[in-house]
Amino acid sequence: MKKLIVASILALVPLFALASGSGHLDDADLDMGDQASLQRGAKYFVNYCLSCHSAKYQRYNRTARDLGLSEDEVKENLMFTTDKIGETMTIAMDPENANSWFGVTPPDLSVIARARGVDWIYTYLRSFYLDESRPFGVNNVVFPDVGMPHVMWQLQGTQKAVFTEHDGQKVFEKFEQVTPGSLSPSEFDAAMRDLTAFLSYVGEPIQMERKRLGIWVLLFIAVFFVLAYLLKKEYWKDVH
Repeated sequence: MKKLIVASILALVPLFALASGSGHLDDADLDMGDQASLQRGAKYFVNYCLSCHSAKYQRYNRTARDLGLSEDEVKENLMFTTDKIGETMTIAMDPENANSWFGVTPPDLSVIARARGVDWIYTYLRSFYLDESRPFGVNNVVFPDVGMPHVMWQLQGTQKAVFTEHDGQKVFEKFEQVTPGSLSPSEFDAAMRDLTAFLSYVGEPIQMERKRLGIWVLLFIAVFFVLAYLLKKEYWKDVH
């Protein structure tokens, strides 16, 4: 019974997230079999997220093995907080300092994809807009009054959000580009899709192997069904 209650709560988390922000989420359209995408996502994660957000349940050597990277490549390009390949993706930032600087301790992102959903993450990463009333000068359509700065503004550039009034409520309509970034809009979308894919992988590293095994399981069931049907006909032919 307890497991059923917990599962129900986890299933409702994305719905609560939607209630607190934009009602529309863009389709992340991830390809978890694309190792190159996952490798690029790992690069974006360690360069833009890992300074504040840990992934303390993910080990560097597991990342190397699953993403088709050598341990030397991981050590040279992805490991900035430790020199031990077997360590987890932790951060050096002190939680008390983080709470003082940001008003909240940045959460660990190990299971964020499972808690929020990949569509939420993909939309959130692309939905920062200029808002002078906020401490860091930005807000987010998906996560109103977000306490996080837009760390990838150099890639995306800056944009403003256009809202309209509907039944006395402010409704998001569209974004308008203010200053360009180093990436075009389509390139930035692709980069955030890569990052979202990596976070999805971190949330369940076994998922790719599970899906590969699932194909063989389905094939086995199909062959077994044929054999079982033929056996049933053989047993029942005298009865009918």
